[in-house]
Amino acid sequence: MKFGYVAVLGLPNAGKSSLVNYLVGEEVAIVSHRKQTTRNSILGIKNGKDFQIVFVDTPGIHHSKNNLDKFMNKNVRNAIAGADVVLYLFDGSKDMGEEEIAYIENMKNKCENVILVETKADKKVVKSPFDALSISVVNGKNLDKLLEKIVKMLPVGKPLYDEDTYTDKSVAFLICEKVRGILLDSLDKEIPHGVAVVVSSFKEYEDMAKIELDIICERDQHKGIIIGKGGQNLKNLGQKTREFAEDLLGKKCVLKLFVKVDKDWREHDISTYGYQ
Repeated sequence: MKFGYVAVLGLPNAGKSSLVNYLVGEEVAIVSHRKQTTRNSILGIKNGKDFQIVFVDTPGIHHSKNNLDKFMNKNVRNAIAGADVVLYLFDGSKDMGEEEIAYIENMKNKCENVILVETKADKKVVKSPFDALSISVVNGKNLDKLLEKIVKMLPVGKPLYDEDTYTDKSVAFLICEKVRGILLDSLDKEIPHGVAVVVSSFKEYEDMAKIELDIICERDQHKGIIIGKGGQNLKNLGQKTREFAEDLLGKKCVLKLFVKVDKDWREHDISTYGYQ
């Protein structure tokens, strides 16, 4: 039996979360066209006949500007340190910058089990300076090969998780991430990254669940946009989130959303907002 941790690295929007979701077969991480979507390191667990892989989906590598950014970059470093295999993903449809090339060269010198993965092979691919496996989650190109390559590099070991477990994150966390994912795709460019979602109350009963979420934003203007004219945006958000929660829990959910303003939340102790 093979068991191990696989860190999934790359610049923002390289396709890390899309790959993890595809391989795991469940929505464990937000997928969005926005950059820097993932904040926490999220575990996605893939079970096979003779292996269990724990994928660590990390935030995109970038420069730190505030406490949230520092937290995200720390997660990347921790994922590398605890990984049996490192996947480095880069967007095959774009030219690679000198800084990214230098980062990859340095990583290859420090890490033994590195697999370079060229994503978005369904688009026009630009020639890269590295020998990498070209994949696409859109048409499934080479994803079986990638999985085989990963399994070969894993150490022998006993599985850590039950066969029906596909993530280490709680239902509450997944619901909060769903809200953030919807906001990422529906709001103005700058607003989503200034938003946090926190569970203020989660009560689960035999036949139903009652959930209250706080959406934290940085400006009163942002609060108005999130709520929308006549509360329509918040109503639509609540409906989509409730449907997701009911599917996840397999029972009826009563969901309440509250929008609050904290202009400096990204500079605070971010563990207050679920980032630990």
